[in-house]
Amino acid sequence: MKDGFFYVCRSEYSAMKSILLRLPLLAATILCHAGHSTAQSASSAIAMNQTGFYTAGPKTAIIRSGQTEKFYITSPDLRDTLFTGTTGPVHVSALSGRKTCKADFSGVQQKGHFVLCTSGSGVSRPFVIGDSIHSTLAHAALKGFYFQRMSVSLPERYAGPWHRPAGHPDHTIYVHPSAASAGRPAGTVISSPGGWYDAGDYNKYIVNSGITTGTLLSLYEDYHPQLAFCKTNIPESGNSLPDLLDEVLWNLRWMLTMQDPLDGGVYHKCTTAEFEGFIRPEQASDRRYVVQKSTAAALNFAAVTAQAARVFASFPVELPGLADSCREASVKAWAWAVANPNVIYDQGKLNAALDPDINTGSYGDGQLNDEWLWASTELCITTSDESFLRPGVFPPALPLSVQSWSDVQTMAYFSLFRYRERLPSAIAAAVPGLQQRFLAFADSLAIAAANTAYATPMETDVRNFVWGSNAVCANQGILLLYAFRLSGDKKYRDLALSNLDYILGRNATGYSYVTGFGTRTPMHPHHRPSETDNVKEPVPGLLAGGPNPGQQDKCPGYPNNYPDESYLDDVCSYASNEIAINWNAPLVYLTFALEFLFSEH
Repeated sequence: MKDGFFYVCRSEYSAMKSILLRLPLLAATILCHAGHSTAQSASSAIAMNQTGFYTAGPKTAIIRSGQTEKFYITSPDLRDTLFTGTTGPVHVSALSGRKTCKADFSGVQQKGHFVLCTSGSGVSRPFVIGDSIHSTLAHAALKGFYFQRMSVSLPERYAGPWHRPAGHPDHTIYVHPSAASAGRPAGTVISSPGGWYDAGDYNKYIVNSGITTGTLLSLYEDYHPQLAFCKTNIPESGNSLPDLLDEVLWNLRWMLTMQDPLDGGVYHKCTTAEFEGFIRPEQASDRRYVVQKSTAAALNFAAVTAQAARVFASFPVELPGLADSCREASVKAWAWAVANPNVIYDQGKLNAALDPDINTGSYGDGQLNDEWLWASTELCITTSDESFLRPGVFPPALPLSVQSWSDVQTMAYFSLFRYRERLPSAIAAAVPGLQQRFLAFADSLAIAAANTAYATPMETDVRNFVWGSNAVCANQGILLLYAFRLSGDKKYRDLALSNLDYILGRNATGYSYVTGFGTRTPMHPHHRPSETDNVKEPVPGLLAGGPNPGQQDKCPGYPNNYPDESYLDDVCSYASNEIAINWNAPLVYLTFALEFLFSEH
């Protein structure tokens, strides 16, 4: 057999079989040495986190094998064996039918570089055990937002080989007929600079900015002491704010331009009529519009600006008046939503009635109870005014779910748990019941994860494998970390880490899905700046969407349509290989939070 570093022909293996049975350590070492001397690549049968493992944390690899095997943790030269174990029972994947077994080497707590060698499936790539193992990744994932900045140049001093001139100044934005009002008729020119490119395209969307900015603000609220000195080499790194907040400000200030000052309504998006081609940002020149005010946009905006008002109130000298401005904007957006509770963004209907047609991302959402809950919760906490509670929305009766751009109820839960000691009485009374439901939901993920092929909550439900499945994985991780914060039970923390292990290589494709991190990473993401910059490597720190059996892009080359294998590293594959701000934000939260938690052991 030949598989990466492990190579022994069938006759050689048969001759050694009796030695293997009698002297497993010696036999495996011989096999490992043979593979090391004759092959050029590591075994594709071994899937593990390609970044490394915490010294005091759980350590698991998945062996794609139909039988249990002996395994050994050795030095990279295969001479010193630190740990000997046997894989767990064989699991049959409910998603593909493939067989796997788990190698648990959590008992190894020695720092250094190692390999995992098995008796039948070969040798892994070298890996690291140490402290602060994901610190570089966390900072790179946050720096990914810098590379998404609009309306500003990215100098080489900060952007390295991915430096570029400014694109999309957005000082000339036209009011689309769908967004027209008496004070701003169609064709009115407004200014809406800044913000982040939403994904692989060049547009900006309030709804998706909502959960993205809210997630980053939540990270700050949960771990602000540890983030105080977070620096990522951006132009603002010399100021007194953590770089996390400097990055949030770049998008928040754009969001504030999307509110109509005359009535408090919020435009759904700032966009071209059609997606622009694969050109460099500074070459793009298509006319851009603000399109239709919507209730979803107003509520996302209200939630984020209320949360921002709390956070930036701590920086009155550095940012005079910003907290007050955010609070006022939040209340105005809420009032507009109350007066216009069912303005749903329906791009098809819009295009049937008005010109020009708009055919960029719609972020349409017809069910808004979760947005009402999130906005009312953030406003109640920020203002201590219970009048923002809406009957029928609070206390929430919706089934628990993992947060996403279209389902933000869990964002409200996070804030309720964070401030449970200082909530207004009408809200505080409901929190114990909400907490009980929340932990029961987290338990359901934990129980199901034990029976998956890759030992991770991500693989517990085929419905997780949607467009942006890796964001589902990262958001599950955040939810599990809140369960850990509420209960103190480390099983939730460790399950959150297992989802990061999945993202970084312990999955059915063998990819680490973060650009620039791991030994097999996306090289061709659906990302216009990376595709057009003449740099071989894509912008680092960006999370690819991940397996998506929908394959909406119809690209040739997908390996199959198994839910957890339906991934294609090709710029064509926007369904599985695009990047997006609402995918990177939970990666930022998850990696920083795990760094902080494991530094405390």
